[in-house]
Parts: sequence; C-alpha cells; structure tokens
Amino acid sequence: MSVVQYYGTGRRKEATARVFLRPGSGVIRVNKRNFEDYFPQATLRMMIERPLEVTETKGKFDIIANIRGGGLSGQAGALRLGIARALLEYDAALRPRLKAEGLLTRDAREVERKKYGQKGARARFQFSKR
Repeated sequence: MSVVQYYGTGRRKEATARVFLRPGSGVIRVNKRNFEDYFPQATLRMMIERPLEVTETKGKFDIIANIRGGGLSGQAGALRLGIARALLEYDAALRPRLKAEGLLTRDAREVERKKYGQKGARARFQFSKR
C-alpha cells in the first residue's frame, strides 16, 4: 500500500526545507518535532500557514518537513515556499491564488559578505581626522 504524498522544496537565506504533504487531519511536524514547539512565535506560524489558508486546504493535509540550515526566520520562509510548491503538485489549478499572494516567489535576498578593512558589509570604521 503506497501513501499518496506531494513534495515541495523551499529555500530562503541559508535554510532548505523538504516538505511532504499527505492527506490527513492537519498535523504539522518539523524535524520530528511539534510545529508549535519548533516555531514558538505566532507570527512565523501564521506566515507558514498562509499557503494553506489561501488555498482553503488547512486541515486537509498532514505536513512532514525536514529543514536544515539558517535561523528560524529563514527556515519559516523556506517551509512556506515548500508548502506552496507541494500544493501545486497536488493541484495545479491553485497556482493563480498562490501567485497572487506572492507565495511562489523565492526570496533571493542573501547576506552580503563583510569586506576587508571594514567593519561589515557596508559599515566602515569611524574616520578620525586627527
């Protein structure tokens, strides 16, 4: 007996999320942990659940996600993109709704590297005339 599941990969900053959607009751597991425990901030949880709300599929799928790299914010963004892509695999007709909300766009912003002889990427050491 094979379980029907849909897959999506999401990336943001240094984080990568591999997301599996299975028909179920709406349970979300992240790295074998409870969703609320892994993402304690309500704002991050709301952001992650946005693709499900837009497509009116909240509570229809169990989500199993494996996330590596980055911090919580990057991981949340990666998970959101992964869920949106997996939903597309489930039903391509959801594309216009997801696209209108900007949920299919990969946030390509990365951390700018620190430059030599400087304090940071753009910040300089304070100039002293004397």
